[in-house]
Amino acid sequence: MRRRYFLRVLGGAAAWPLAARAQQPAMPVIGFLSPRSHEAARLYLADFQKGLAEAGYSEGRNVAIEFRGADGQYDRLPAMAADLVRRQVAVIAAISPFAARAAKMATMNIPIVFQSAFDPMELGLVSNLNRPGGNITGFYRFANELMPKSLELLHEAVPNVAVMALLVNPSSSRADGQSREAEAAARSTGLQQLHVLTATTEQEIDIAFKKMAEKQAGALVVAQDPYFSTQINQLAVLARHYAIPSIYSLPEFAAAGGLISYGASLRYQYQQVGGYVGRILKGEKAGDLPVQQATKVELVINLKTAKTLGLNVPPSLLAIADEVIE
Repeated sequence: MRRRYFLRVLGGAAAWPLAARAQQPAMPVIGFLSPRSHEAARLYLADFQKGLAEAGYSEGRNVAIEFRGADGQYDRLPAMAADLVRRQVAVIAAISPFAARAAKMATMNIPIVFQSAFDPMELGLVSNLNRPGGNITGFYRFANELMPKSLELLHEAVPNVAVMALLVNPSSSRADGQSREAEAAARSTGLQQLHVLTATTEQEIDIAFKKMAEKQAGALVVAQDPYFSTQINQLAVLARHYAIPSIYSLPEFAAAGGLISYGASLRYQYQQVGGYVGRILKGEKAGDLPVQQATKVELVINLKTAKTLGLNVPPSLLAIADEVIE
């Protein structure tokens, strides 16, 4: 009997670690919903993880991340959002207004932290910025408000250009507003003409640049749009190929070879989204966290591209640049 008792005790001791492990809570899973491909989102995902780390979370150690990327095909986002809900993720990081809308339609319970280029109240994501309520909060960039200044900066870089082009995504709800703002800015800067061109696919972007050449546009403003942000390399390459000075809102555009970028730091906003997700994982409610607007814009000028285009960027413009790529 003593031997049987010893074996029972030993068996119970051996099984105890397994039972203890089984009782440990499962690692929380974050759903990362993006219009980009995984490759295109890799840099921003790293910034998101940096924000998570500041909140005490590290992928693989105490949190997991489920990535869903639409490869620029917005119509895939609702199904991807629904899949994350079925997966019962703890929080959804919804990158872009389209991803935010898809996530909001998919769940009223799972917390959502969005990143948007446009005003979330106008988009219907929240009704109050300070106390959004419900299950959603996030960050947004005032991209459209910068359109007049972007055109002004580009005109300062190429003062002799009388005809410019504006590239917009017609599927965006903000396309008409972007066009009106740019046209008003063009009149105030004394431009003779502003051609508004549209594109929703890679092929249409190619066609738009051919039309710019046909219309003899001397410079290009690329409107802020989630789809265009997935096509930065294509836009920069075509701008160099057609030798057309261009400006876009993301610094990655200038880094890829575009002439000028002017806008809020998207990478920093991804970091902020990661920070909010971390706070929610710690127990805070999404609806209690205020929606925050970007407060700093950055002007980046690529002098390498300027030299290729045969441009002498005015010293006054270089003096106010946050970064000059030489």
